[in-house]
Amino acid sequence: MNFKIKALDSREFSELFNLDNLELKKIGAIRMTVDKFPGFPCRVSLEDAEIGEEVILLPYQHHKTNSPYQASGPIFVRKTAKTPTLETNEIPKMFSHRLLSLRGYDKDGIMKGASVTEGHLLKEQIIKTFENEEIAYIHIHNASPGCYNCVIERA
Repeated sequence: MNFKIKALDSREFSELFNLDNLELKKIGAIRMTVDKFPGFPCRVSLEDAEIGEEVILLPYQHHKTNSPYQASGPIFVRKTAKTPTLETNEIPKMFSHRLLSLRGYDKDGIMKGASVTEGHLLKEQIIKTFENEEIAYIHIHNASPGCYNCVIERA
């Protein structure tokens, strides 16, 4: 069972760092300086931001579907973030120390499965989730705050 983790595209967020704080506030976003590590997981680089780095916390519609499960929530984006091209079955280090929630959806955006796992067991849980053939893709969230991280697709 092969899978591919996909981060958000950096081009979608690059202009945000040209906005001043008032302009960011108008779109519900704020500029922050990272003051602890880990604690500011970037959804573009899929890495924890380093202490002293500039990030923007913004609302993001991460499940754009015409179903009751459409969803949005807060995400962090690092100023220097570049979207990685992850290998098949590659798990970013950022997940290893987090409690994660997996939400499996069918092709119509209807949730067909959900689970919680420790980050070091993520690969096994992804494979188990995809054993349900109805599941077309999975969203990973941080379990405690519930924030979206990324999508996983079958490879």
